[in-house]
Amino acid sequence: MQPARLAVLAIALVAGGGAAFLMSGGDPPPPPPVVRVEAPPPAPVSEVLVAAAELPMGQVLQAADLRWQKWPDDALVSGYIARKVNPKALEETVGATVRSAFLPGEPVRPQKLVRPESGFMAAILPPGMRAVAIVTDSRGTNSAGGFILPNDRVDVIRTARDEDGSRAGGADVQTAQTILTDVRVLAVGQLIQEKNGTNVVTGETATLALTPAQAETITLAQKVGALSLALRSLSDSGRTAEPEPLQNTNALTVVRFGVARQQSTR
Repeated sequence: MQPARLAVLAIALVAGGGAAFLMSGGDPPPPPPVVRVEAPPPAPVSEVLVAAAELPMGQVLQAADLRWQKWPDDALVSGYIARKVNPKALEETVGATVRSAFLPGEPVRPQKLVRPESGFMAAILPPGMRAVAIVTDSRGTNSAGGFILPNDRVDVIRTARDEDGSRAGGADVQTAQTILTDVRVLAVGQLIQEKNGTNVVTGETATLALTPAQAETITLAQKVGALSLALRSLSDSGRTAEPEPLQNTNALTVVRFGVARQQSTR
């Protein structure tokens, strides 16, 4: 090999070794600074008494129906039952009756409960109203076939025998008249709330929420005839119920030989 080529090869080796030495022997770059983010302190919480399951109106509370649940202090509302205020609230609430239904996890408020010493029907009755029970056919023939449920709205129809018409016509004449409209059903028999998907209810009585004047009208009507309930559509409910007078009406529905027709009373 020629001396010139040896010299070039030696210079290349020296240069490469120097470069490798410089690359391997230098200090590594400093790591990026670590930014420490302080976590916010946990929000203060309290334990609040809530419904452990869905609680329908009228249910008598048991210990399994209630539980304590953590609740942010800034979300506490007046009326919630906090454990730090009343540690024995769960035990004290057992035995109360649900006045208004609860959803699972909903905070329990005393305003929606009825204590055992108080009457439940009186507690759910709106102010100024009266609860009046009327006799119904348990087969459902005068209560929309048994499909009337608590909290439905109904019309009350009175049927009675027209004594004067029967004597004059020589046949049994029956009259029908709507005496109350759009009244709320509080209970059917002993059932005051639809439960477990119940869609047919039968009972010997139906309890209605009435004004004092309506209570007098329906009490008199029961003495002089039979009462039937006509179920109203949801879209047709909510209007103020107005009693119709039992006497001096313009027209009556007269049933003669099974045929109904309108007859003027003027």
